[in-house]
Amino acid sequence: MITTVMEKMIDYFKNDVRRINHALKVLTFAHIISQEELADEKIHQILCFTAILHDIGIKEAERKYHSSGAKYQEIEGPHIARHILTQLDISQGYIERICFIIGNHHSYAQIDGMDFQMLVEADFLVNMYEDSMNQDTIRNIRDTIFKTKSGKRLLESMYLEEESGVKRHE
Repeated sequence: MITTVMEKMIDYFKNDVRRINHALKVLTFAHIISQEELADEKIHQILCFTAILHDIGIKEAERKYHSSGAKYQEIEGPHIARHILTQLDISQGYIERICFIIGNHHSYAQIDGMDFQMLVEADFLVNMYEDSMNQDTIRNIRDTIFKTKSGKRLLESMYLEEESGVKRHE
């Protein structure tokens, strides 16, 4: 089923390879964090579906509001995700949870479960690179947003300079 959702996301974004690749990278980190945190199967599945579709509202946000801003993604994403997911054999409970997370995935005060937490961490792990975040910003995000041991380990391994001051290769 995860492959089917990936295919639907790719069909939706068409030739927007940057957005397709972003979703697939977030899915990969979400999978790693979920496995290392020993998430149960329900949380893992919700997380994977959400990772694939978390930014699905961008196209409509750009069309309607001429902006890919976070608040517009959160407005437009749940409706599109619901349309995609209801075509598949996914329970209504899963769909509601996935749409809630998509509709709040930039509203960190709304994080209310491990599925949501792991999605935010996976998204940040990708955005830190894609947005060329500096060390201070990365440390602040680690200290204020990240909660899982796996997410913190990945962040530190990938982005933070060694204590010796030697910069990691990009």
